[in-house]
Amino acid sequence: MLAPRPATSTKRKDIVILDVTYIRGPSRWTYEPILEAVIDIGELEDYPSNLIPGFYERLSSWLPTLIEHRCSYGERGGFLRRVREGTWPAHILEHVMLELQDLIGRPGGFGKARETSERGVYRVVVSALHEEVALAALHKARDLVMAAIEDRPFDVAAAVEELKDLADRRYLGPSTACIVEAAHERRIPAIRLNDGNLVQLGYGARQRRIWTAETDRTSAIAEGISRDKDLTKRLLQGCGVPVPEGRLVDNAADAWAAAEEIGVPVVVKPYDGNHGRGVFTNLFTRQEVEAAWEVAKEEGSGVIVERFMLGNEHRLLVVGNRVVAAAKGESAIVIGDGRSTVLQLIDAQLNSDPRRGGTEDHPLNLVRIDSAAQIELARQQCTPESVPAIGQAVLIQRNGNVAFDVTDEIHPSVAAHAVLAARAVGLDIAGIDLVAQDISRPLAAQGGAIVEVNAGPGLLMHLKPAEGSPQPVGSAIVEHLFPAGDNGHIPIVGVSGSRGKTRVARLVAHLLQFSGQHTGLACSDGVFLGTRQISDRNGDDWDAANRVLMNRSVQAAVFENGVHSILTQGLAYERCRIGVVTRIDPQLTLPDYDVRTPKQLYDIVRTQVDVVLPSGTAVLNAADPAVAEMAALCDGDVVFFASSPEAAALAAHRGAGRRTVFVRDGQLVLARGSEETELLPLAAVASARGADLRNDTGRELVEDLLAAVGAAWALDIAPDLIRTGLETFEPVPACPVAAAARAALVD
Repeated sequence: MLAPRPATSTKRKDIVILDVTYIRGPSRWTYEPILEAVIDIGELEDYPSNLIPGFYERLSSWLPTLIEHRCSYGERGGFLRRVREGTWPAHILEHVMLELQDLIGRPGGFGKARETSERGVYRVVVSALHEEVALAALHKARDLVMAAIEDRPFDVAAAVEELKDLADRRYLGPSTACIVEAAHERRIPAIRLNDGNLVQLGYGARQRRIWTAETDRTSAIAEGISRDKDLTKRLLQGCGVPVPEGRLVDNAADAWAAAEEIGVPVVVKPYDGNHGRGVFTNLFTRQEVEAAWEVAKEEGSGVIVERFMLGNEHRLLVVGNRVVAAAKGESAIVIGDGRSTVLQLIDAQLNSDPRRGGTEDHPLNLVRIDSAAQIELARQQCTPESVPAIGQAVLIQRNGNVAFDVTDEIHPSVAAHAVLAARAVGLDIAGIDLVAQDISRPLAAQGGAIVEVNAGPGLLMHLKPAEGSPQPVGSAIVEHLFPAGDNGHIPIVGVSGSRGKTRVARLVAHLLQFSGQHTGLACSDGVFLGTRQISDRNGDDWDAANRVLMNRSVQAAVFENGVHSILTQGLAYERCRIGVVTRIDPQLTLPDYDVRTPKQLYDIVRTQVDVVLPSGTAVLNAADPAVAEMAALCDGDVVFFASSPEAAALAAHRGAGRRTVFVRDGQLVLARGSEETELLPLAAVASARGADLRNDTGRELVEDLLAAVGAAWALDIAPDLIRTGLETFEPVPACPVAAAARAALVD
């Protein structure tokens, strides 16, 4: 059991949030976005949880699901065991914040609580998919923990509901989210481009864009055609796809005339509507048809009347050239008990189903008496207030939610018709609505037909069907956009360290550009696309890097990543092909961030090596023992560089047959084991001409040159191109903006 620590603080017993930082990319903590909060627990430092009467009981009863938190014991119930034995409020706050996010269906996963150098002050770090939601969860967690400490009531359900409402408004919708999750499984990066559902998958020239279930391959023309149901029908007829007979009508009288021409029963619907609004089926009488026309005309710019097809409604999802999911609708029926009204029966027999509701968590909608249901009831000589006899079946909706999975039942010819329909309209992703009695049989054999082709189809019915298996529709869309072997990555080079980052980044970008790749660069000198500077950096490293990654013309990218930016923003990319670390200054401290030791600085800079892809390379300074030590952290290959071939780490690396870059007798040398290539004399490199390896400044300049050469070599740039690139590199920015900024720094 934990005993109280010696009391030295005069602060009150409270949890005070001193500072909050949202870190959007890989950092010293983890690869994922996090919220980092600095908190002061004051006198609570002297009161671990085991010394607060009733705290364990209150916390575990309010949040019983904390039993699933394993904590340091690595077993179910591990965290609650820590609470019973005694732990501090910062640790408890971390777990409560994680649990609140889990309860709203947005599981976090990563959490840490760490002491700082100031007594009672901690850093609490928790996974955070969205800054605003995570910040709200932090404050709710703080209030809950304080209520448990002070033995005050706390409405957990209300707090969770408030957070869930915020998450529903701020997070990606379920259709977009399932695609992004599938992309993450394929290690394809994602960038959210707005507050809605517009998302970029991949980087630079390899990117694709999605907006819910539409992609950058979904043409505006095809989308317009799909909204025009009459035009869609004519295009499908021209391809031999079975469609119901019907036509556009001008008014209520014309609607009945069309019904007589076609033959009842008929369907009346808006010809450019969506989501089933204003659609009336199985209409027999003039009164029904004209009443339906009055409602349908308000839902679109025209009304169409077509033959009613006997059977169930189905929705087939076409992605690319294949059907990847199918769902079926079912009728909504109540059975009379001789004492309840139709409305009461609906609530008791239909809406009581836990699968029904008004949120994305419910695969079935609540049943309401709308205009279509009114017609169905009238046909059965019922009203919502009627009391059906015992055992009497009353039809409320002929086709309810299309949410019952039938993917495995589709007949090949039905799937072929659906794919042909999507191609006829021109959609790469389409929701095909068809009516059939049995989807496992050909349409022609049962008089089935395709009734609509929809752009931007909803995916929820396939992700959370009322019955049947969820279908991997997100994965199908990602595979459509990124065929096997394509991960959406471009070559990314990240450069970190205490000094020399800008020089290395500019030279690597120059060598990439010289090799024929349109290269984006974000460094202290500014943001560059090729040789053109488009802005200065303005201190926002994340924004600068994202501007490069979002540019569709960029084929390769180079980023300078300072210690401060990794601490406060994280890296702008998930993984990189090349990670360069120049050197670590053991004297550098950042007291404002409680970075006071070389080990803390090491843990920040190592982030650049942690994100190197298994197929990538870390380019490390062998002359700096701390940097050389990072070789063991790299998932990929390692290239060592040093101004002298005698550097111990470099010599050992070379002895193992690995790649090294160094200077010997004034020559810049590339070596793989004993195999050497003399690249060019150091004196031939304009930026290093006259460098004196006997002093620190000259040695650092040459090391930066070697780092850039090592990165270029790891990028498979040919030695001849590297040589010419070094001879043509301009060490000083030519752009007036960058030159002015450099001059201001000198002044």
